[in-house]
Amino acid sequence: MTIAKHSTDLSPAGQPSRWRVLSWQVAGLLLILGLWWLVTDVLKLYPPYVFPGPKAVWTEVSYGLWGTGPQDGKLLGAIGGSLRRVLTGYLLAVLLGGVVGLLMGAWLPLRATLGAYLTGIQSVPSIAFVPFAILFFGLNERAVLFVVILEGFIPVALAVSGALLNVPPALRVAGRTLGARGLGLTLRVLLPASVPNVLTGLRTAWSFAWRALVGGELLIAGVKSLGEQLEIGRNTANVALVLATIIIIGVIGGLFDTLLRAAETRVRRNYGLEVPQ
Repeated sequence: MTIAKHSTDLSPAGQPSRWRVLSWQVAGLLLILGLWWLVTDVLKLYPPYVFPGPKAVWTEVSYGLWGTGPQDGKLLGAIGGSLRRVLTGYLLAVLLGGVVGLLMGAWLPLRATLGAYLTGIQSVPSIAFVPFAILFFGLNERAVLFVVILEGFIPVALAVSGALLNVPPALRVAGRTLGARGLGLTLRVLLPASVPNVLTGLRTAWSFAWRALVGGELLIAGVKSLGEQLEIGRNTANVALVLATIIIIGVIGGLFDTLLRAAETRVRRNYGLEVPQ
């Protein structure tokens, strides 16, 4: 009986079902909120201006998103501004990274030189490029976009190049047997076979671009952004606003990552690389 009951919680692939994983996640969230409320509102281990409770943070979120006062609604405008910048930078990074990745995958000298340089640059924190971007472009949105594009471009280029190299040799031989050569072989055989690995790179590029955006916005004033809200919270000692903005940043990043992960999972299933749960 125990074995039978346990087996109903698993998918055909032997993994926990989607609903069971969701229940774990909800339970974990409730536990975190409960501990947070216990520390701040019951035990009161810290004063509210140092570590506010969930109610105070929720108040900042509600006023910032759908408040009607003259100072309300700023978080909603900040979200719109940040999303516009990150989506613009991310799409440009995907286009540039895809082209460069194709070239590196097709030409060994470029892969041996530029690929090595990009790998090294990827290890540099995105915040380190912000001073250069400010000096080169000025205190404006172009500086933020530069950092976002750079941080998103490198993972895409390396993912496309690596995915092309990891295509099974049998597919290369089959393509050449059918008459595909050069660019035709890359576009018609190698690139379609690389799509699952490329999608993994796109998801990584999103997380890099999102982090780079917030880091750049922190240091560039005068634009409606989530980074500006963090800076306002710091300057006014409003810890609740800081925590509310951090939570919103995490939620948005997680939602986009979930969408990209769902697309990646669907493609992997279509390619026979993953069993449906």
